[in-house]
Amino acid sequence: MDRTGLKEQFERILAEHGPALSRLAASYTNTLSDRDDLLQETAFAIWQALPRFRGECSERTFAFRIAHNRAISHLTRNSAHKTDPLEEVEVGDSTPGPELYYSQRQTAEKLRKAVRALPLAYRQVIMLTLEGLGYREISSVLGISESNVGARLTRARQLLQEALEKRK
Repeated sequence: MDRTGLKEQFERILAEHGPALSRLAASYTNTLSDRDDLLQETAFAIWQALPRFRGECSERTFAFRIAHNRAISHLTRNSAHKTDPLEEVEVGDSTPGPELYYSQRQTAEKLRKAVRALPLAYRQVIMLTLEGLGYREISSVLGISESNVGARLTRARQLLQEALEKRK
């Protein structure tokens, strides 16, 4: 593919999957600036890898696999710093009443804390599931079997449920 074709494909990938990649980056970082840095690293890595993309998986799986690898590298580089990866995840709220708004904010914060407390392997499958990836795609992104994805997701849900029940 020529450079113009690669540029168009790159821009399409970022347009289609950019918001999801941003949310994924936020799940691995503490601040908006760190998220933006990780997202930029991911975009650069996608651009570098695009000439070697053979279409053996979907572009979405390709992009998420690169984002996952960049995020793991980011965590490794910043392992000396305690991460709070979901702190900057925005939870949309269109409710008109302040009481309901406050209640939903508390619930969202409890959920963020519970997800943050999950071991990385479980947090990864939860975040990718929330982004709408199926078992096969998650398997490809994380490099694990589909049955392992299912097992991790089941365990992650159990841990989340237990954590949320303790916080009541």
